[in-house]
Amino acid sequence: MRLRLPTAQLFATRGLAQLLAPALAAVLALVVWASPATALNDEQQLVVEAWRLVNQSYVDPDRFEQVNWKQLRQKALEKQITTANQAYEAIEAMLAPLGDPYTRLLRPGEYATLRSNTQGTVSGVGLQLGLRPGDQQIVVIAPLDGSPAAAAEIQSGSEVLRVNGEVVEELGLEKTAGALRGPAGSSVLLVLRSPQGKEREVELIREEVNLQPVRSRVLKRDGHSLGYLRITQFAELVPSQTAEALESLKGQGIEGLILDLRNNSGGLVSAGVDIANSFLDGQAIVETQDRGGISATQVAQTGQLYEGPMVTLVNGGTASASEILAGALQDDGRSALMGSRTFGKGLIQTLINLGDRSGLAVTVARYLTPSGRDIQNQGIVPDLPLSQAEPLNPGGEGDTWLEQAGEWLIASLPEKR
Repeated sequence: MRLRLPTAQLFATRGLAQLLAPALAAVLALVVWASPATALNDEQQLVVEAWRLVNQSYVDPDRFEQVNWKQLRQKALEKQITTANQAYEAIEAMLAPLGDPYTRLLRPGEYATLRSNTQGTVSGVGLQLGLRPGDQQIVVIAPLDGSPAAAAEIQSGSEVLRVNGEVVEELGLEKTAGALRGPAGSSVLLVLRSPQGKEREVELIREEVNLQPVRSRVLKRDGHSLGYLRITQFAELVPSQTAEALESLKGQGIEGLILDLRNNSGGLVSAGVDIANSFLDGQAIVETQDRGGISATQVAQTGQLYEGPMVTLVNGGTASASEILAGALQDDGRSALMGSRTFGKGLIQTLINLGDRSGLAVTVARYLTPSGRDIQNQGIVPDLPLSQAEPLNPGGEGDTWLEQAGEWLIASLPEKR
């Protein structure tokens, strides 16, 4: 099916004016510009549509002037574009000068995978990747619980150097993530550098990973009952699963709650905001700034699903939507944060379907915590930093951070009468 674009977005063929007198050429060029006879083919229209969508929604329109945005569109269309792959390459080349790794083309396989991730399933090795602030090195935000990467004890903050022999600097973030995904039972060879600087080669067998983004249980400590709620991703069903978990924990008589957001790399912002509603009572959740610099504050609904004492665990794998939640809990005085500095991703993207099973991820807004903190490339510093070695299995055996969170929470509980 042909994409129908406004006539003004069609481009005149080159070379016509060179055959005519200057004055007549100018008149005819305008006619050709508006003529349906010069309609672009489907692949060219895909490029123009991608340009239009980014043009109307990108968070920083001032950036367009700096990179000659209109000229980039024209330059892209000057190349031969007769196949989908040529269109994708043209779009990627057009977006690259923006310098925003989060505004990117998602080829059909990448787009389908990202959509499935928001629904709670993925086939691959279970590594969540991001770009390290400063040098833009591709690093591990966190391994997914129960994944091949977690079983191999890959640490958060590890640099990814090569995937199946390909240098990740040449692949880029999205293609590196795509190279890690694949059919269950297939293998992938990684070369990593740990946060301590040690290089390591590891072969992982891909699996169908059930993300199980919400897990909960009751912890018994020194005669007290504490609720433990771990959220590893903000997928579509997470708000309802969180509500069920909180109701179950309250039914078991918990005196306080440990909310664990370690290695939660984000997901759907709407899901993170919905969960904030469970803990906040009419307080600010997040301030967003759009492309016009206009700020809007989202406020929690009146009433709380859980209103008791709580502490929240965070680390360098806590990113994006989970930082929205953590920042709101901290700024509103609802929960102390314990652990280490969070990742620092303060940009919000939207997913846009391009109509041929590919899509765009476009940065459309910045977010600030309720107190006005911009955490992009800075992260959130916890109230209670934990300096000792970070546990490799959050919530599992030997999780010393969880033990300290429990001790702190018990010490802050009101005395029983």
